[in-house]
Amino acid sequence: MAKSNAKKWALGAVFAAVAGYLAGILTAPKSGKETREDIKEKAEQGVAEAEKQLKKLHTQMADLIAQGKEKAETLKGAAQKDLQVAIDKAAVVKEKAREMLSTLHEGNTAEDKDLRKAIDEANQAISHLKAYLKK
Repeated sequence: MAKSNAKKWALGAVFAAVAGYLAGILTAPKSGKETREDIKEKAEQGVAEAEKQLKKLHTQMADLIAQGKEKAETLKGAAQKDLQVAIDKAAVVKEKAREMLSTLHEGNTAEDKDLRKAIDEANQAISHLKAYLKK
């Protein structure tokens, strides 16, 4: 649970830093063209950083799903069913993350809120699966 909060805090800090930087740029004595270029550059860096984090989470989910499937084979009854539900939910989130990554790779842009949501959902799915795998 603490890791989840730490990840959310870190993600919030990244977005706050970008917002602070943008506010600083907008008040700096530069030409409009320079300011727009700086904003575009920082926005691209923010998306690249979010994409990097989402890739890492996607890989981690794939590994945990595989581990979950192995463990599910050794379980019986309600425990097996509960783990399978967690695996299925994680697979859906993993697919959403893959779609978001595909969108970014195709050169399309994604809203910050959509990236943040995909990252949050991936973190939640990972935490949920890890909890089941520890049992």
